[in-house]
Amino acid sequence: METILSSATREVRIGGDNPFCIIGERINPTGRKIFQEQLRRGDLSRLEIDVNEQVAGGAMMLDVNMGAPLADEAQLMVQAVELIQSLCDLPLCLDSSIIEVLEAGLATYQGKALVNSVTAEDERLAAILPLVKRHGAAVIALPNDEEEIPEEPERRLELARKIVDVATGTYGIALEDIVFDPLAMPVGADTSLVLRTLETIALLRAELGVNMTLGASNVSFGMPERATIGAAFLPMAIASGLTSAIMDARSAQLVRAVKAADLLTNRDPWGAGWIAAHRERLAAEASLAAQASQAARADATAP
Repeated sequence: METILSSATREVRIGGDNPFCIIGERINPTGRKIFQEQLRRGDLSRLEIDVNEQVAGGAMMLDVNMGAPLADEAQLMVQAVELIQSLCDLPLCLDSSIIEVLEAGLATYQGKALVNSVTAEDERLAAILPLVKRHGAAVIALPNDEEEIPEEPERRLELARKIVDVATGTYGIALEDIVFDPLAMPVGADTSLVLRTLETIALLRAELGVNMTLGASNVSFGMPERATIGAAFLPMAIASGLTSAIMDARSAQLVRAVKAADLLTNRDPWGAGWIAAHRERLAAEASLAAQASQAARADATAP
């Protein structure tokens, strides 16, 4: 099963035999006080830096969240979508808990977007799924409801089935346009939680055959050496059935772990992508070394 997202000029396929989809997480003011203040002033200049860094790092999609406190989030989402689509051709994941913000972003977006997100709560299903259907988008679905964020994978599957039934049966949304988040929980809170996430991924793949994504940084929250934890977790999750992740595309350690997992799970035939990336990295390192050497010679000969 493939989930197909697009910008005006570019298509990305999640799942099937396609490489793991890296969704850049950086365009988000959470935990970024300076960025929050810039957004409150209507200053989106930081977006160009965030977009360029994530594209350079290997992002295949970008998550866009404009949820800065006391800011006009709907207007910021419209401006951000327009600006980002002028800067790059990557498909976007529009990320907000506010219906009006999602509506504004989807109305502005050129292409088929991914909406982040809906839960199994009846009120949220009734509010978000018609919006997804009307704009021909896809949606990230979280298997929790009004009562709980379930710990047991079987309960998460039960809620996932509810979302599928409502989305496909009531609103006519195709199963391939529902991307499940198996609920990644921080290992620092309970070292058994990640195993339950992996069990949920395997269960959703076996029972529903759906594509999945998650916030990769959630797993390492509160722990030291977070990139190392993420680089260990993502290949495990990919082997269990995870097909995309919202992650820090600027982290070479995380991106290389994903690309290595693609190679080892036969999503990089003959290792062509891995070898090409290695050669590009060597060429970049050689270029930097040559520039440094040239600068050193210039300094040595300067009067």
